[in-house]
Amino acid sequence: MSDTLPPIIDVEASGFGAASYPIEVGLVLLDGTSYCTLIRPEARWTHWDESAEKVHRVTRETLLKTGRTAAEAARDVNAHLRGLTVYCDSWYHDFTWLSRLFDAAECSQAFRLEDIRTLLNEAQAEHWYATRLQVEADLCLPRHRASNDARILQATLDRVRTVWGNPVPHPGKA
Repeated sequence: MSDTLPPIIDVEASGFGAASYPIEVGLVLLDGTSYCTLIRPEARWTHWDESAEKVHRVTRETLLKTGRTAAEAARDVNAHLRGLTVYCDSWYHDFTWLSRLFDAAECSQAFRLEDIRTLLNEAQAEHWYATRLQVEADLCLPRHRASNDARILQATLDRVRTVWGNPVPHPGKA
């Protein structure tokens, strides 16, 4: 992979809608290293969508037993991403869930979140979905998890840039 790939973040959640909350944050950094953590639901986070559980395959009980607190997760995510612009493929949802995480942790997000589509030219955007499916098949990652999704996004960006040009250099700083 190219050394000019930006950091990518993905957030898994309890479901969709106003009552949903983050259950896992995963990211892949500039150098390809990754970080992932499950998040223990706050007492007021009660929404649970079983159809979302079928996708991410993490039970609420698992989160309660092994998840880290919102404060711990927010601290670690900030430590990895401080001062960077990080990209995601579902900006609205990821922004909402990260806001909920950082609000619960009572701290500020120390990085800037952007939509990965801002890095794509027209041809890359047109071929994104099909390329992503190819990358998913090529990587054969075993589970739908946040860090795996972030890795797939970063690899997809690399592939569309390779095949359809790389018009947007990545500065890496917010």
